[in-house]
Amino acid sequence: MPTPPHDVVCVGETMAVLSPPDAQPLARQRTLALSVGGAESNVACSLAALGHRVAWLSRVGADPLGHRVLDDLSARGVDVSAVESDPERPTGVYFKDPAPDRTRTYYYRRDSAATAMGPALARLPLLRAARLLHLSGITPALSDSCADLMDVLITRRAAPHPLISFDVNHRPALWRHRSADAARVLLALARAADIVFVGRDEAETLWGAGKAAEIRDLLRPARVVVVKDAEHGATAYTEDNEETFVAAPPSRIVERVGAGDAFAAGYLSAAVLEGLGATEGLHRGHRLAAAALATPDDVPA
Repeated sequence: MPTPPHDVVCVGETMAVLSPPDAQPLARQRTLALSVGGAESNVACSLAALGHRVAWLSRVGADPLGHRVLDDLSARGVDVSAVESDPERPTGVYFKDPAPDRTRTYYYRRDSAATAMGPALARLPLLRAARLLHLSGITPALSDSCADLMDVLITRRAAPHPLISFDVNHRPALWRHRSADAARVLLALARAADIVFVGRDEAETLWGAGKAAEIRDLLRPARVVVVKDAEHGATAYTEDNEETFVAAPPSRIVERVGAGDAFAAGYLSAAVLEGLGATEGLHRGHRLAAAALATPDDVPA
């Protein structure tokens, strides 16, 4: 029997993650724990844990770290069969540096295998068969070819049938060599998507829009706009102009890395894939985000 199409295909870079096992600062460490992490694959792992059929599409180095990425995601139930292994470029790496105020991250991803992603990936059949494609604003910052891929998938709709989910995920460090482009590029991609996730703080930084309703108006014609406001809660604006706010529950915070990805997975699972509506989508998003906040890992168990 033919394999059923995926519910979701997530596209983006995943890296090897090296982090202190005791949550103490990086400079004091003699040993580090190895795991994997990336915004889009974090979403894929959480969706797979919720029972959805998910694939992750990207490129990794043909090296031990690339094998670790594929093994870890596959073990979590994510289909990695279409991922390309590059014999010339390495798998990206990042380090976590815990501190009392927040965990800082240090990325070593320039010229990684994933930076060579380009529009050719958009021709893969699995993209057309999925119900939903999930992408983020990290990818267009990686290279010109990655930016072209995002333009082809989101703006030109090379895969015309799936809904497009886009998490703005503004990472200033990735745009430092062309910081003036970030606001323009991310705004164009967000407006062309069907479902957009954006933090109130990053919208204010990028576009000067500090209120949820202002952000909604700015990002139209996106059909659904979800504005996250940290510990206060999140607001969803749907295509029928309904506004739904759900407060964030009190959460134990061990580390914030991955919480936004978990939230996106929860919302997409409930509101989009299961058709339960914005209220349940926000509730499930908050529950998954709380689970991510309570663990040092990028993806909650």
